[in-house]
Amino acid sequence: MNYKCLILDHDDTVVNSTATIHYPAFLKALKIMRPGVTISLEDYFRENFHGFMEYCTQKLGMTDEEMEQEVGIWREYVEEHVPRAYDGMREIIERQKADGGIVCVVSHSYDFNIKRDYEANRLPQPDMIFGWECLPENRKPSPYALERIAQRYGLKPEEMLVVDDLKPGYDMARAYGSAFAGAGWSNDVPEIREFMKKNSDFYFETVEELGMFLFSAIG
Repeated sequence: MNYKCLILDHDDTVVNSTATIHYPAFLKALKIMRPGVTISLEDYFRENFHGFMEYCTQKLGMTDEEMEQEVGIWREYVEEHVPRAYDGMREIIERQKADGGIVCVVSHSYDFNIKRDYEANRLPQPDMIFGWECLPENRKPSPYALERIAQRYGLKPEEMLVVDDLKPGYDMARAYGSAFAGAGWSNDVPEIREFMKKNSDFYFETVEELGMFLFSAIG
């Protein structure tokens, strides 16, 4: 294996969840909290790329109380819907672990939802998870999670590969000094794809390409 530790994002990296779960959940929240306001799926991807919290607080003007309400609506929707893992992701995680490697998740989803999704999709459970339950200042793009993972397993930054489809994951990897792989299989938004291709250390359009890079071949 090329990297001792894989740091995987969850939504739209391991599971196909934005279009099928998070976007409709947000539309439901908007209908309640901002009647008459809507957003297209493509623009929702764009806002998540730059930072969803900033979109809610700066562009929509949501207060702290409203953000708590939005998160509550989102959590309720997520608990009732389980996303499907991308084909080939199970083989990558299984191979990484079988070869003695480490798999961790750094995400903006809650840890218990991540564990549920892994179990539902028959994926080996991650070694460590850092999700939305972390303090705000410790969430991605903060390098906090990478620091903790490195400390626990005695890793150097160059032994860790961050795989993510959005800019917060890129910013986290850059802040810590680890390599970053852009996950290009979740959306086809031109500016996101252009940024990822230009700035990622590695960019993969398919899960299969990621697997080939990590292990030369899956199987």
